[in-house]
Amino acid sequence: MKDAFTYDVAEFKEGRFQEARVTAIQEVPLTIYLNGHEVVTLMCTGKYPEFLAVGFLKSDGLVTDRKQLKGVHFEEEPERLRVKVETSHDPFKLQRLERTVTSGCGKGTNFERNVEIITSTSITAKLAVTPGQILRLAAELDERSSLYRATGGCHNACLATSEKILIFREDIGRHNAIDMICGQCFLDDIPTEDKLIVSTGRIASEILLKAMRLGVPILVSMSAATRFSIDMARRTNMTLIGQVRQERMVVYNHAGRIAGL
Repeated sequence: MKDAFTYDVAEFKEGRFQEARVTAIQEVPLTIYLNGHEVVTLMCTGKYPEFLAVGFLKSDGLVTDRKQLKGVHFEEEPERLRVKVETSHDPFKLQRLERTVTSGCGKGTNFERNVEIITSTSITAKLAVTPGQILRLAAELDERSSLYRATGGCHNACLATSEKILIFREDIGRHNAIDMICGQCFLDDIPTEDKLIVSTGRIASEILLKAMRLGVPILVSMSAATRFSIDMARRTNMTLIGQVRQERMVVYNHAGRIAGL
């Protein structure tokens, strides 16, 4: 599936309208089914649908162990996608179904129980990074963002060690990009406690939760963090860094993982 399309448009520039061509990012609905139940429809580019679906379910706490998965089936239809996940357990048993509308693209949701999980978790991993390593990873993330440069309409995220990027993903929503990483790590048994996430989007509470579900001890973004995410990072010992630009960054919570602090 293509992730971008070109259109002829009228552009107002230098005081007049002129003909121009623009590239628009793909947006397609992806519906996730879990054991026959429709869970959610995400708007996405259509890339890595299986990773995105499993990552969403993992981030939302509906799937917690790789052994629970019995099958992941992808179906592509005109103008829409479906991923059907089958598990050996009943993820809905004794689970509350209340939802919280989050600040994400496409009215992202997470189960109310996930908010409680943040307050009861403590990150203990000992990964250490330097400011120089953070800046280099952010610069490399920016260099890889070709779809953003073409369309101006996507977010990017990566899973990295302190030295290099291991997985790079891009999508119309910052949630989707991180969920794709989460899904790949879950399905491919990639350890995460010695890794960090670097992203381009605002760090709201649901992004912090996804990082915690993924198991990384450090979350970095080129954008700012919200008050709730800062407070929760400090309560859970998550290292949180934002507003990374050129030679600048804001460390909201270092938790002993940043050299020089």
